[in-house]
Amino acid sequence: MSQCADTLHVLGEHMLLSDEERRQQAVDSLHILDTPPDERIDRVTRLAQELFQVPMVSVTLIDRERQWRKSEIGLGGPEAPRKDSFCDATLRRGGSLVIEDASQDSEFSTNPFVAGDPHLRFYAGNALHAPCGEQVGTLCIMDTAPRVLDQRQRGLLQDLSLWVQTEMARQSELDDLAVIQRTLRPRSIPHIPGYTVAAGARSAGDIAGDFHDLHRSDRGLRLTVADVMGKGMGPSIVASAVRAALRTAPDRPLSRAVNETDKLLEEEIGDLNIFVTAFHSELDISTGQLTFVDAGHNLSFVLRTTGDQERIRTDGLPLGMGLETAHQEAQIQLNPGDLFICSSDGLLDLIDLEAGEDEIERLFRDTEPETAVQRVLNLAEAAKATDDVTIVVVRCDS
Repeated sequence: MSQCADTLHVLGEHMLLSDEERRQQAVDSLHILDTPPDERIDRVTRLAQELFQVPMVSVTLIDRERQWRKSEIGLGGPEAPRKDSFCDATLRRGGSLVIEDASQDSEFSTNPFVAGDPHLRFYAGNALHAPCGEQVGTLCIMDTAPRVLDQRQRGLLQDLSLWVQTEMARQSELDDLAVIQRTLRPRSIPHIPGYTVAAGARSAGDIAGDFHDLHRSDRGLRLTVADVMGKGMGPSIVASAVRAALRTAPDRPLSRAVNETDKLLEEEIGDLNIFVTAFHSELDISTGQLTFVDAGHNLSFVLRTTGDQERIRTDGLPLGMGLETAHQEAQIQLNPGDLFICSSDGLLDLIDLEAGEDEIERLFRDTEPETAVQRVLNLAEAAKATDDVTIVVVRCDS
């Protein structure tokens, strides 16, 4: 089947769905049902209660047979039946509903939520929409006494509804990006005979711009640590693209892989002013020789069994700067007992490298690689580090 035919087939299936099926599909696609409370939503709920001085507020998603509350005040729990609910009526009436005194309303006076608990009299709700446009729920305010809602207050409730809608869409985007995020970290650390390898990362926010990659190669181990400047969604997407570009055609020389990635970044996102520092390397496990290209990263170290410490520095520039500089390969030798360390620049927020070598010695010398990695991540957590921290440690055992 052609791509055009595939598209028409999917579109046709969508058109065959009923309005309710499309709406439910949109609810499910948000992946919000039955999730824990979210402070970004809760603060809007609290603000609505304060602004309108009502005893009950809810951010409600309309599920198949229930109304489920992502955030609520005064309602006593996260669920209630969908049948006869005011929130369901809000969606059926086009997305906005204000009932100033339900006991005097011919449609709602016998409603079980009016005749019984919580004995509603006043209700005002606005629909919440998924990114695809479907109505998925409401932001609503309620009272057990009649109230009047003027036009200014109705506009304010609409503004708060749009705020909740934006937060829910953002969370959906973050969930999608979390899938990308998981691809930026190895699923497992490869077993390399004669070497001990450990790695870890801590994101400063929901989404990181750092990534590390470890995978077997013909000669032994390909090791990459990269840092996309910035935080949030944009750098995370760029990081995913860089990882994929460096992994493409894995038999390429390291310098060629880095230079082609540099060109790709400049052609595709040069106008975004996003650049990437990277350490891209391959360890020959038979000889202990580590061949690498350092593109403006300069955060790699070797602790020798002799007691010496070497910081690997090059004049390579970051990727994506548009300077068309050819990045060159270099080599270092790892001997039995030597420890290789590569980090992202988040490490600079935790220790003062310019003050001397003592901090690196304290963190890594005479320590198992996995313990050293965890020590750095614990330090980042304790410091509430505002930058992503990524660390890779390789020890040559024999």
